[in-house]
Amino acid sequence: MALTGCQSMPADSGPTLYQQLGERPGIANVVEDLLYLIVDDERINHQFKGVNVAQFHRNLTDQLCELSGGPCNYSGRSMRELHSDMAITDTQFNALAENLILAMEENNIPTAAQNRLLKRIVPLYSDIRNL
Repeated sequence: MALTGCQSMPADSGPTLYQQLGERPGIANVVEDLLYLIVDDERINHQFKGVNVAQFHRNLTDQLCELSGGPCNYSGRSMRELHSDMAITDTQFNALAENLILAMEENNIPTAAQNRLLKRIVPLYSDIRNL
């Protein structure tokens, strides 16, 4: 059958998720906008009181960079350790996800890239919620 040859053709080698996010500078911009959204969000801003903003920005940028396939290495604490005493609720987890989506939209990240990143974040849910 003629279509069998198509199955071995390489997939479209378009931009990587890391590239779609704008590489490290683009990810840093998303994280910066996310921080402003967190401050204004009464559902979660109390969880971030006393956080070293510069360190949080750097760590989250590195983590999203690494999750997106970029050359960064996240060297912060594990998600389970970091959130162990926070009692994060589903509402709070979802609020942060909503704010991340808004920050990505503000930075013109394509919806498909947003979804790809969120898919890579979802496995962290049980560690963040400490389930």
